[in-house]
Amino acid sequence: MSRVGRSAAEASHSLSLGATPLVAANILPPAMREFRGHRPDLRIDLFEADSATILEMVQAGRLDVGLGAFFKTASGVRRIPFFRFALIVIRAGTDPAFRPASTAWSALKGDTLVSLPATNPTQQLINRRLAKAGVVFKHHIVFSYLDTVIAFVEAGEGISIIPSFAIPACRNRSVVISQLTSPVVNLDFYQITNRGRKLPVPADDFTSFLKSYIARWAGRAGVL
Repeated sequence: MSRVGRSAAEASHSLSLGATPLVAANILPPAMREFRGHRPDLRIDLFEADSATILEMVQAGRLDVGLGAFFKTASGVRRIPFFRFALIVIRAGTDPAFRPASTAWSALKGDTLVSLPATNPTQQLINRRLAKAGVVFKHHIVFSYLDTVIAFVEAGEGISIIPSFAIPACRNRSVVISQLTSPVVNLDFYQITNRGRKLPVPADDFTSFLKSYIARWAGRAGVL
């Protein structure tokens, strides 16, 4: 009985969390460190993977919570709006005089685009907006991960359109960030959970904290 009690107590003070690599590497480490100062008793087990894998693990009950841009609902999964980001454009930061706060979609014509694969749902949203704006690029470079995309933009290989949740990763690079306008295109970030799985008691505490943590830097960056 004592061992069972300890196991139950440990389970109630741990949270398994899934996120995509960029979020796992650039947003969650400092957030988890700060949260630990408020709740040192809570253990957070972080798992990084692509969105499809995170969704499968939540469905199978192997993760308590998944975070990401989950565009569609899925069987047995509760999808809760978590944060609203926006699409931004980044350029190499070699020209200190060129730092526009905003850029219209139509102004992107004629450059080289560094992007995610066309099969990526976020890239599909971007491609639809580019088509509506009549934007055509001279060249197109494709990578599987946003960190690689940002690195190649820093190297001057082209520009990229990315979600604003990548801003923390951009701050580690010499790139210029501009919000895309005419129109502003939002990208919703979701928290997903298994409908049949009871969440650990501290889960709400951490997700509430994470929302406020993101709002601090997102608001300063002017992307809300």
